[in-house]
Amino acid sequence: MIVEALNAPRRQIAEIDPALLWSSLLLLTLGLVMVYSASIAFAEGNRAFGNQAGYFLMRHGVFLAIGLVAGAVAFQVPLTVWQKLAPYLFMVGVLLLAIVLIPGIGRDVNGARRWLPLGVVNLQPSELVKLFAVLYAADYTVRKMEVMHDLKQAFLPMAAAMALVGGLLLKEPDFGAFVVIIAIAVGILFLGGMKARLFAFLFLFLLAAFTILIIVSPYRRDRLFGFMDPWADAYGKGYQLSHALIAFGRGEFFGVGLGASVEKLFYLPEAHTDFLLAVIAEELGFVGVLLVVSLFAILVHRAFAVGRQCVQLERLYPALVAMGIGIWIGVQSFINMGVNMGLLPTKGLTLPLMSFGGSGILANCVALAILLRVDWENRQLMRGAKL
Repeated sequence: MIVEALNAPRRQIAEIDPALLWSSLLLLTLGLVMVYSASIAFAEGNRAFGNQAGYFLMRHGVFLAIGLVAGAVAFQVPLTVWQKLAPYLFMVGVLLLAIVLIPGIGRDVNGARRWLPLGVVNLQPSELVKLFAVLYAADYTVRKMEVMHDLKQAFLPMAAAMALVGGLLLKEPDFGAFVVIIAIAVGILFLGGMKARLFAFLFLFLLAAFTILIIVSPYRRDRLFGFMDPWADAYGKGYQLSHALIAFGRGEFFGVGLGASVEKLFYLPEAHTDFLLAVIAEELGFVGVLLVVSLFAILVHRAFAVGRQCVQLERLYPALVAMGIGIWIGVQSFINMGVNMGLLPTKGLTLPLMSFGGSGILANCVALAILLRVDWENRQLMRGAKL
C-alpha cells in the first residue's frame, strides 16, 4: 500500500499530455532565466532593491515555487468542485477589485492603483479575476445552455457582470486586463453555442465601446498615436516602443548573446515585465522569439485539443474551462507580443508564464494545473471505457 501511494504521483504525471506539460515548463524556465537577464542592471543600480543583481531572480524564483505548489494542490481538485466554487470565486474577485480602489488600501504605482499590499508582496486582483472569469463564464454557459440563443436570458446577465468588472478595472485603470477578461467571457459564450448573428452584433458593439473608451481618454489617445508613429516622438510618447524595436533590430537572427542586451541597461522601461520579449529578441534573436511563439502556440493548441476531447466525452464544463484557459493565454500572449513588435498600441500586459510578477505567475500556474486536471480526467474516463 505504501509503495502504491508513492507511485501515485508518478502515474498521474505519466497520464497527462506531455506536449502541454513540457511547453508550460519550458516557458516557465525560460521566463526565469530571462527575467534575471533583463533585470540585472536595473536591480543592481537601484538602492530600493539593495543594489542586488539577483533581487528579481530571487523573488521570481519564490513566486514560481509558490505557483507550482499552488498548482500541485489545484491539480488534486476535481472539475466538479471548481464548477461549484466558480460563482463564489468570481464574487471574491469582484470584491478584491473593489477593495483595491479604496484610498489607503490599494497601492499606487506609476499612476495606477492595481495592487493590494500584503507585507513583503503585492497582490494584483486582476490576475486572479482572469482565472475566476474562465471558471465562472464556463459555469454560466453550461447553466444557460438551453437559452443560449436568447439575448435577454443568456447574454444580458453576463454582460452586466462583465460591465461591473470592466468598470472596476477601468477605474484602476487596467484596460489591458479588461480586454483579456472580455475576450475570455465572449469566447466562452461563443464556444458554448451563441448564435453567429448575436456574436457579430456583440463584436461590433464591443468594437464601438473600445473606440469610445480610447477617444474619451487622453492618455489612451496618446498611446494610440505613439504606436502609429513612435519615431515622431521617440523621447516621449513613442519611447517604449522605439526602444523595443531597437532591441528587435539589434538581435537579428541569433541575437547578441544571453546577458548582452544593451536596451535593458536603463533604456527600455519595464524590461523584466511588459517588454521581456524585446530583451529575448535582442539577446536570443529571431530564433529565440520563434521558440517562445512556438511554445505558446503548442500550449494553446493543446488546450483546445483537450477541450475538444471533453466535448466528445460529453463533459461540457471542463471543455469550456480548457478552451477558456486557451483563450486567456492565447489572447494575452498575442497582445503582449504585438505590443513588443509594434503591431499593437502599448498596453500594460505581461507575457504569461514568463514575465516578472507574483500574482500573474500564481494565476497562470493554477490555470495550467486545472487544464492538466481536465486532461487527466479525460484519460481516466477513456481508460474506464476501454476496461
